[in-house]
Parts: sequence; structure tokens; C-alpha cells
Amino acid sequence: MSGLYTLLHDIIFTLNGIVWGWPERMPLIVVLLVGTGVVTTFRLLWVQVRLFKHGIRVLRGDYDDPEHAGDLSHFQALSTALSATVGIGNIAGVATAIHYGGPGAVFWMWVTAVFGMALKFTECTLGIRYRIILPGGSAAGGPMYSIERGLGKAWKPLAVAFASFAVISSFGSGNAVQSFTVADQFRQDLGIPTWITGLVVSSLVAAVILGGIRRIGRVTSKLVPFMAAIYVGAGLIVLGLNFSEIPPTLLLILKSAFRPAAGLGGFAGAGFVFMLTWGVKRGLFSNESGQGSAPIAHAAAKTDEPIREGVVAMLGPFIDTLIICTMTALVILTTGVWHNKQEQRVVVNVQAAITAIGERAEVHEDSVVRNADLISGRLAVEDGHPVGFRLVRNHGTVDNPVLLLAADPILHRAEKPFTGLIVIPADAPGQIGESRLLTASGEPVSGSLVLRGRAMQNGSPLTAWAFQKGLGRFAGDYGYLLVTLSVFLFGLSTAISWSYYGDRAALYLFGPRAIIPYRVLFCIMNFLGAVYSLEVVWSFGDVALGLMTVPNLLSILLLTGKVKGWHDAYIAAGKLAPPEH
Repeated sequence: MSGLYTLLHDIIFTLNGIVWGWPERMPLIVVLLVGTGVVTTFRLLWVQVRLFKHGIRVLRGDYDDPEHAGDLSHFQALSTALSATVGIGNIAGVATAIHYGGPGAVFWMWVTAVFGMALKFTECTLGIRYRIILPGGSAAGGPMYSIERGLGKAWKPLAVAFASFAVISSFGSGNAVQSFTVADQFRQDLGIPTWITGLVVSSLVAAVILGGIRRIGRVTSKLVPFMAAIYVGAGLIVLGLNFSEIPPTLLLILKSAFRPAAGLGGFAGAGFVFMLTWGVKRGLFSNESGQGSAPIAHAAAKTDEPIREGVVAMLGPFIDTLIICTMTALVILTTGVWHNKQEQRVVVNVQAAITAIGERAEVHEDSVVRNADLISGRLAVEDGHPVGFRLVRNHGTVDNPVLLLAADPILHRAEKPFTGLIVIPADAPGQIGESRLLTASGEPVSGSLVLRGRAMQNGSPLTAWAFQKGLGRFAGDYGYLLVTLSVFLFGLSTAISWSYYGDRAALYLFGPRAIIPYRVLFCIMNFLGAVYSLEVVWSFGDVALGLMTVPNLLSILLLTGKVKGWHDAYIAAGKLAPPEH
């Protein structure tokens, strides 16, 4: 089993390197994403600015007509799309971008959002224009239909490629990543085993998605405003309490955008390209502009005007990234937790790696570890204290580490300082779950290792710590529970919406008979996602995101001219004015 895991790990990280590039060079996907956003922005004369007010009027229902074909109102369509985008990316994704790319990564998330609004307008306009209405009256649309019907039958292989990647991505970024983050947060904050959280979340997802898009639309239109209000409200309180820190924090973001602040806190990057890549990756993961997922939801809107749904869709990146992600970033940066360490307790075989300190690792004065090779062999521990090696977590050395031997690491049963040897096989360095624990005399030891010490945070635990610190005077030590609740709601809503994206892609590829099997497999993957490590799960999601983005961006570039024509005709016909019902 360990060999299969290692093979899967190697395949995923190799593909991730191919799709997103390595830190020392500019990734092709970043060039395509930002480049296509720039092209559409100028080709459509900054439509995201000119028609912003019009989009708000359409969203509030001024143009709704129940007689139009489709399944959802404009508000429900945007809610469904936002429930997929306003999710874990806003909580864990922003924290991950700051951890790896530094404060400057936030600036590139903004850039992705601004140009992403034009991308979202274009792809969702195409989604409505080339959608099909099924015999039962429901709609089916998205880049696979836009490519085949807009570019012609000769381009169908590209449409099939997009749909295939969309199915894969729905299992990864839209599903496994969500359940993993929810389970990880519940394990850390409440001590709930990941398999229990995975079972509960997958059951709730199944209860909603088996009812189809109309049930999904009803649930998300109520869930999204509720969860956004809770999260944003709490964030505004934190920022209000730290108001004096906002101007210098914004200045730090701008300064670091082009000159990375190397060596600060948990910042693991070392160059401009590395920082830019993390900002764009997490920006894309958060708002999904140019990825091709949102057009699938917006294609279900009740409207006969493609441009009208396009202006609603472009509000998504504004709400998701420029408002919610920015608020998360400011909470993390103004509270200072991004470059501090927190006392924590983790099961070593899941969360920590042992690394050599010496020629193969560089430890800076701020305790940030870079270029650290994982080691193998026999490592001695005396009364819980490592002998001759250090423990590293989230690119930083663990301060005052103590290794405990626990009969039950979740319930804290029978914990005592470990004395003995950790034997790590040469073919699995750092994977303590595959290693053996021995006594000092060489006899096997049963139990799990638990690491206790001060270490850097990453992902949703970093955001939770920021809210805990920021809300301290109101909520005491329980401010982190707000993020725990938000992670649950965001992860649940994102998985629900992504199930629809995947089943429309499965419908395109295999026909109606594939929908129910797809939904069942989706729920199974939601459960399984809860037990994988952060790096593997996020990398799997990144690979699928990149692979489905490429054919969609190509179709946008080829079809932007048609969208420009429809846009000009819409304006010329005076359709900015609300219709008389």
C-alpha cells in the first residue's frame, strides 16, 4: 500500500510541476490566464467597469422573467456559482498563498480577480449562448458546449478534453480539497477523527445533490448569503479593532508584490515568479475565473440574453476575491500570525516531517527552513526530546518540541514522553507512519507519536488563529470556532455546487445514464478526501484546475470576437434599460 501511495504522490507532484511549472520559471498556465484576461479586458473595453452597475441591477431581479428558459433566477445562478467559489479558497487558500508566497501574493490575487471579471463575463456569456435545453426542460451548458457549438464539430476533441478534466477537477479541487480542509479543521479544533467528519459531510452532500439543480439552487441561495454574512461580519470586527494596522499592511502587500520580502515569518518562497505563481494559483482556485466551471452554473439561468447573465457572472470575482479574500488576507496580516508560531499538538505521522539540520538544510535566524531534505535512518529520542535532529513543520523549526507516545492520540490517552528510536526506511523519508518505533534496546514499540511544541501554521488553521487572536476581547479563546463553522459551511456549499459541474460534464461525455453513478462516486470521493494529506490533495486539485483551464482559455480567445459583437448589439438595442413586464 505504501508503494502505491508513493507512486500516486510522485505522479501528482510531477504533473503539478508540468502544469504549474517549477519556481525558477514562469508557468505557462499563469501566462495564459493573466494574458487571456488582459486580452478580453481590452477587447471588451473594460466591460467589468462599464457594466458593473448594470450587473447589480440584473442581479437584484430588475430583468427577471419567469417565462424564460432555464432552471434558476439570476440570483440563484450567481449563488450557485459563488457557493463553489466562496469556499475553502477564501479561508485556507489565502492563508496558503501568504505562507508560501508572502504578502505580495495577495496583490497577484487582486490582479487575477480584476482581469478575471472580464474572463468570467466572456465565458458565462458563451455558456448561455451555446447552452442546450434538454427534453425535460432543464438546461445544460458550459465550455464543452461553447467549444463544440461555437467553434464547430472539428473542435469536439477539445470539448471532450475540457469535460474530462472537469470531471477530474470536480473530484479534486471541488470535492476532496473541501472535505479534507473541513476534516482537518474539525480534527484540530474539536478532536473529531477525520473519518467521522468525512462521513457526515459526504452524507449531507448526498442529501442535496441527489435532488438535482433546482434543489441545489434553493439550498445555495439561502446558504451563501448566510455564511458570507457570518464570515465577513466577523472579519470586519477584527479589522475594525486593528484599523491602525491596515494602511501599513496594504503598503507591505504593494511593496512585496514586486520585491518579495524573503526571510519573513512563514514565507517559504525565494523569488518573484514563485510568489506570483502562488498568488495566481490561489486566486484562480478561489474565484475560478477562466477555469470554465462557473459557465456551467450560469448556463442554467432563466434568461434569453447571454450578455445579461455575463454581467451577473462577472460580479463573482469581485465578491469572492476583491472583498472576501482581501478581508481574510488583512485579518491574517494585521494580527501578525503569519510570521509567528503557535503552541500545537499534532499526530506526527500525518502532520510533521523530520529533517536533517546541517549540510542539507538551511535554517535562517528567523527559524525558517528552506531546501531541507528529509532523512532516513535511526533517530534517537530521549525523554521526548530529539537527539541530533530537529522537527520541521510548515517550513519552520518547531520550538521546544516534545515527542509523546500515545495509545490514543485523539483522546489524549496514555501519553508519555517517548524514549527510544525512530527507524525511517530509506525509500520513505519523513513518512513516520511507515516507520517503526523501537525502544533504546531495539524492541518494537506500539502506539502513535504526538508532537507538542510551537510551530508555524498554514491553511485554515492559520486563518483560525488569526480570528482567534483578533476576536480575543469578545470571544476569549474561542474565536477560532467561527472559522471552524465557516470552513464547514464553505466546504459543504462548494462541494454541492461542484457536483453539478461534474455531472453536467459527465452528461456531455456519457449521456443521462452517467449522472447517478457520477453523483454516487462524487460522494465517495468526498469521504475519501478527508483522509489525504494537505500537499497531495491541494496538488491534485491544482493539476486538474490547470488541465481544464487550458482548453477553456483557448476557446475564450477564439470566441471573444463574437462576444464583442453580441455586447455591442446589446448596448445598441438599448437593453441596459429594464424591460417592461
